[in-house]
Amino acid sequence: MGLAPKSDLKSQMDNSKARIGLFGGSFDPVHLGHLLIAQAAREELGLTRLFFIPAAKSPFKLGNMPAPARERLRLLRLALAGQTAYEIDEQEMDRGGISYTIDTVRDYCRRMPGGEFFYLIGADHVPQLPHWREAEELARLLQFVVIPRPGEVITLLPPPFRIRALRGFPLRISSSQIRERIRAGQAIDSLVPPAVAEAIQNNRLYL
Repeated sequence: MGLAPKSDLKSQMDNSKARIGLFGGSFDPVHLGHLLIAQAAREELGLTRLFFIPAAKSPFKLGNMPAPARERLRLLRLALAGQTAYEIDEQEMDRGGISYTIDTVRDYCRRMPGGEFFYLIGADHVPQLPHWREAEELARLLQFVVIPRPGEVITLLPPPFRIRALRGFPLRISSSQIRERIRAGQAIDSLVPPAVAEAIQNNRLYL
């Protein structure tokens, strides 16, 4: 199974020529759209490995209260169970507080000098990139890979930002949509992996 224990993460990251995908987000909850994005990124970018990096607290969602970190992490583990191409990196949850991407990316650069990094983001986040903490340094350290939803237009940014788009799969699913359906008593079985749907129901999450 591809979910590496945190203690093994450093020892597994010795290939300095690796093409590494970093998929950060709240994953509140993880859904099939996230998994399809990961699959598209692996195939289209030729990634060596892809890390899901659940945030402790997004600096852009300070007014929202996410599900507890342990619950989001458990759902993510259920969704990725048996997957050998993906790993979970818990460092942002371990740090706690507000999660800043630059801190995480510096950690990867330190452990994998010479590696090539690709950070997956939604098209709606691109206009905000210049306002991210230490944005210009972040732009020098990696490429941003944009995940367009159907009908979305990708904003182009000047150097040093390097932005490319995934073709991906024409599917529009959001975690907020899933939370709304749960509160409304509507089914989510076709939107999340079966084990995730069962865990959400059994633990009465998002009600």
